[in-house]
Amino acid sequence: MKKKIIISSILLVITIFVAIIIINYLPKNKDNSKESNSLETLQETKNNNSSLEVMLLSQTENTITVETKNNIIYTFSYQINNPESPINVGDYLRLTYEGNLNPDREKQDIIITNFQNITSDYQIQDMLDDGFLSSYYDRALSKLNSMTLEEKIAQILLVRYPDNGTEEQNKYQFGGYLFFAKDFQGKTKEEVINMINKANEVSKIPLITAVDEEGGTVVRISSNPNLASSSFKSPRTLYQEGGFDLIKEDTIEKSYLLKSLGINLNLAPVVDVATNTSDYMYNRSIGLSTELTETYAKTVIEASKGLGVSYTLKHFPGYGNNVDTHTGSAIDNRSYEDILTNDLPPFQAGIASDAEAVLVSHNTVTSIDANNPASLSPSIHNLLHNMLDFQGIIITDDLDMGAVSNIENNVVKALLAGNNLIIVTDYQKSINEVKTAIDNQIISENHLDKIVTKIIAWKYYKGLIN
Repeated sequence: MKKKIIISSILLVITIFVAIIIINYLPKNKDNSKESNSLETLQETKNNNSSLEVMLLSQTENTITVETKNNIIYTFSYQINNPESPINVGDYLRLTYEGNLNPDREKQDIIITNFQNITSDYQIQDMLDDGFLSSYYDRALSKLNSMTLEEKIAQILLVRYPDNGTEEQNKYQFGGYLFFAKDFQGKTKEEVINMINKANEVSKIPLITAVDEEGGTVVRISSNPNLASSSFKSPRTLYQEGGFDLIKEDTIEKSYLLKSLGINLNLAPVVDVATNTSDYMYNRSIGLSTELTETYAKTVIEASKGLGVSYTLKHFPGYGNNVDTHTGSAIDNRSYEDILTNDLPPFQAGIASDAEAVLVSHNTVTSIDANNPASLSPSIHNLLHNMLDFQGIIITDDLDMGAVSNIENNVVKALLAGNNLIIVTDYQKSINEVKTAIDNQIISENHLDKIVTKIIAWKYYKGLIN
């Protein structure tokens, strides 16, 4: 009896094993269908890669510069004679092309085979990215629709606080103010709060209020003993005294002080990698290796969250051993690989920790763009958007600094390069420059609207607008 049971069990196992083999070798209509769908998807992707929906930023006789929804900027050479579909700066286009796009290169080695003007089917929101600000775009667009052209232009400016701040704000409606030590010198806490409140009282849209409170040599607020018991220490000193735990505590303390005064943006931390004591940026950096600077960036951004003050990674794409750009040009001749390996990781770490803003330097990085300072370079901004997947607010260093102040139309070039918020001292010149460029169709009001929408969405995100 036992023998029969054993034989039956063996036969059952063999039968199951054979059935499994047969099933695996039978035609799989369902799976074949999946495979077919997968191939179709691949083909659709391939086809989609040969067309691109963009906003036309600028054009010359033989080139067009365009921007994608994800903020990548391309310049194409083209020779299409298509009078039935004329294009103007600010139009939305669907381009058909042959070749491979390269976001790391400003000019593209591709052939545009056709283009279609799709402006009638497009709106500003169709060209806004899907980043962390996207849920605030509808509200921002509602604000945008009530603004004059001059108010839109002023909204993209982060202006050095003038002596007659309230009067100027009432007249121009700037997007924000950048305060320096002179603005806090000798003032009490109540006087500082009153200064900022007065500027906001005449603002139709609440202000970005910014300061460089890095610690160490750059202490705009804490250098005033009326506002802080002592100046904030440099990141290097903090690290030496208590490591990243002390840096975290310092960030929290700094944020509480800034918030209590009405400051909502700190142009810090400096995440440039500078390990040589002779480097210009050494005293302002943490002065450590790339890996430890990554941890520094991550620590500061994470510690700042939820405290009412946004922090800014600077100076993209890394200052290296360059000279001071306040007084003149700085040429960075390091290799592309060196910058990718040594300078970008701290920015990447900060962005991965949800940094809201990045400030771009005025250094000319020859391995990426030998013709333009970083702040005016589409290639540098493409690197930030494409490689680091940054979808927040990009801020220029002050365009009245020596490295860029003599460049004609530098504010317009900064907008065409991909910046969102422009730091300026000469605000009247900047407003006139942008207005003239729009009047002459050098840039479009559609492009300006896209930038302003993002800034206002950031203000909603920050809780500045109810």
